[in-house]
Amino acid sequence: MPDQKFTILRDGPVAHLRLTNPDRHNAFDDALILGLTEAFTTLGEDSDIRVIILEAEGKSFSAGADLTWMQRVAGYSFDENLADAGGLAEMLRVINFLPKPVIARVQGAAFGGGVGLVACCDIAIGSTRASFCLSEVKLGIIPSAISPYVVDAIGARAARRYFQTAERFDALTALRFGLLHDVVEEDALDTAVDAVVQSILAVGPIAAREAKDLVFSVDRPITAEVIEDTVHRIARLRATPEAKEGMAAFFEKRSPAWKK
Repeated sequence: MPDQKFTILRDGPVAHLRLTNPDRHNAFDDALILGLTEAFTTLGEDSDIRVIILEAEGKSFSAGADLTWMQRVAGYSFDENLADAGGLAEMLRVINFLPKPVIARVQGAAFGGGVGLVACCDIAIGSTRASFCLSEVKLGIIPSAISPYVVDAIGARAARRYFQTAERFDALTALRFGLLHDVVEEDALDTAVDAVVQSILAVGPIAAREAKDLVFSVDRPITAEVIEDTVHRIARLRATPEAKEGMAAFFEKRSPAWKK
């Protein structure tokens, strides 16, 4: 599709999903949202892919919603807006709960929905040039669809400020909030991302998937039900061929079969 505005490069077990519309600051509209939803779904189901890197061309990571799209939806009815917002919510859900690790490589500015994209990724590494802004209130709207993921990433206290003020904050502030895991100089960004990729490729692929799901499962008050669930999870995983291979490789002082 010539107007797809993103590309997918497969490098062995690593998929690079790159936003390729730098002239529009990699902003997204309904067509791009649908395309990204389908692309992430396909990559999540591809057994050859172990990790996905979400990256972007140009100076900006993503400016969020494209203004032309925003002008169009301004004339929508409530039902049309409901369907349109549902598409964005579905894309964010797919990325957040993808059964594989997703790394955000944040080289520049992320505004509005672009912050949501970063928050949905399991790991986010930014350059010192990266900056962030939850700018929706400047347009008379709110960061509704992205809010569950952003609040989860930065905490309610920070969200109460930046949701209401639309102030811009830098990479080090994002690091302090937890939106970014690491901040490096621009020329060290690829090296930092690759280091995390190599760490992921060194672990069991099923274990990585189960570990991600575990976080979602236990991120709630600790109850007898939660404790019982964790017991069942480890009992089930210990009996898998991957776990047996991992334990055998450890005691035999060799690399496991998945580490090639």
